[in-house]
Amino acid sequence: MQKFNTLKSIPAYLPIINIDTDMIIPKQFLKTIKRTGLGKNLFFEIRYNDQGNEISEFILNKIPYNNSKILIVGKNFGCGSSREHAPWALLDFGITCLISSSFADIFYNNCFKNGILPITINEEKIKELSEYSKRKEEILIDLRNEKITYGNNEIKFEIDTFKKKCLLEGLDDIALSLKKSKKIENFEINLKNKKPWVFND
Repeated sequence: MQKFNTLKSIPAYLPIINIDTDMIIPKQFLKTIKRTGLGKNLFFEIRYNDQGNEISEFILNKIPYNNSKILIVGKNFGCGSSREHAPWALLDFGITCLISSSFADIFYNNCFKNGILPITINEEKIKELSEYSKRKEEILIDLRNEKITYGNNEIKFEIDTFKKKCLLEGLDDIALSLKKSKKIENFEINLKNKKPWVFND
């Protein structure tokens, strides 16, 4: 998992409320267990027409938003069924930060496990940031200091200390387990000494 510290990008603004995980990545694309290749199918049903062509009016099909790393979205983002493919698709597209007034709990936690920073701020601040999206101006995300800088303004946000540490150090669940590999190895050695019959074939 890539380390997350600071991020500067023109944000894309998608002001739709209650975007569920099926809208983020429809069920027909869930057959793969690979984390790559899903970006092209992100928001498939609202991003493409019936012929499979890009809908030019959709925000992520427009320049420069097709290269945005920050996505500002409506409240209750990521609701619906739990599917890790949703953050995978966002990440594969290039989005590493989401900003909303609220997220669904399971999706919110899945974001951290996949290197995406979900930031929760109030609706008033969402509107201020959306203006920077419309003007195609960059904003800066500073995770270490928990703030968003835009123009001469800044917004403070709060992130759980452990989740913040994982993003800053690029630690997913596997990496966290590997950090304890020495303790696991010592436990197995002690167990083998105390109960050797457990390890007999």
